[in-house]
Amino acid sequence: MKLNEIKDNEGSSKNRKRLGRGIGSGKGKTGGRGVKGQKARSGVAINGFEGGQMPIYRRLPKRGFTNIFSSDFNVVSLERVQKAIDAGKLDGKATVDAAALKAAGIIRRIKDGVRILADGELKAKVAFEVAGASKPAIEKIEKAGGSIKLLVAAAEAAE
Repeated sequence: MKLNEIKDNEGSSKNRKRLGRGIGSGKGKTGGRGVKGQKARSGVAINGFEGGQMPIYRRLPKRGFTNIFSSDFNVVSLERVQKAIDAGKLDGKATVDAAALKAAGIIRRIKDGVRILADGELKAKVAFEVAGASKPAIEKIEKAGGSIKLLVAAAEAAE
């Protein structure tokens, strides 16, 4: 089989019905739109209209808000870091920061920084430089002989 020989099974796709192309086509004249009225015209946008009844988006109360100052962190577990070190994707001797984690393929994009969580075990002695970490994660890193430098705490102290 070659790429240029690949095709669909016979009968797996039907040609679309061309509307409004003569009476003999079976979909001529009004083209399946019935007769006259708003919905027979082009450019109809009545989604959410409930025939004069109060629409659901107005019946239900508004709730909550979006905090424009919230931070969106990449969450990384110690288990993921250990697996990357074992696989040779991450250098345990160098400082582990957001750029190193992105290069190793652990995170896809650097958002507002990286936050380390304590899931799993860490055996390697690693120096972290990240935006945040949970208390159990900090304890596990220090227990393994590593160190951690929190960038967000330094930014808040400067204010």
